[in-house]
Amino acid sequence: SKYIYLTNKTSLTGIYQTIKPAAPQSAGTTTMSDFATRKASNARLPPEVNRILYVRNLPFKITSEELYDIFGKYGAVYQIRLGDRSRDTRGTAFVVYEDIYDAKAAVDHLSGFNVGGRYLIVLYYQPAKFQRRIDAEEKKKELEELRRQVKAKKAAIAASEQKGGTDV
Repeated sequence: SKYIYLTNKTSLTGIYQTIKPAAPQSAGTTTMSDFATRKASNARLPPEVNRILYVRNLPFKITSEELYDIFGKYGAVYQIRLGDRSRDTRGTAFVVYEDIYDAKAAVDHLSGFNVGGRYLIVLYYQPAKFQRRIDAEEKKKELEELRRQVKAKKAAIAASEQKGGTDV
């Protein structure tokens, strides 16, 4: 099984792993034979595979440095964006790799990985899916606003009928 224990909230103190990460490479030393080997082993990648990963179920106190230590074992990380600690995005992050094959290796090895007592959910970023979620949230807010307006209008009508109910 795969485990990382975070005993200190600001640093990784004990790492216990049974996984074999990809061999580390120096920046800029990738050769054409490396690409050929990777392409041969993954002749055809599924369409959802891309170099941007969406990570959920992270410990709320994890830092980007700790994430870099975890995800950097599978290849060169271009960028890490952690969600806000005070908003709905806490416990989530985006990890952007420089190479799509490194991202695939990270998804394959880190999905279900235990970090600080929580099992990571590592997915490929799918912009259309995120846009649908944003659209649904906007429609929900719009619907709530319309309901509030209808309720206020009904209350105004009821109040006017109560005042003028004897005149009609």
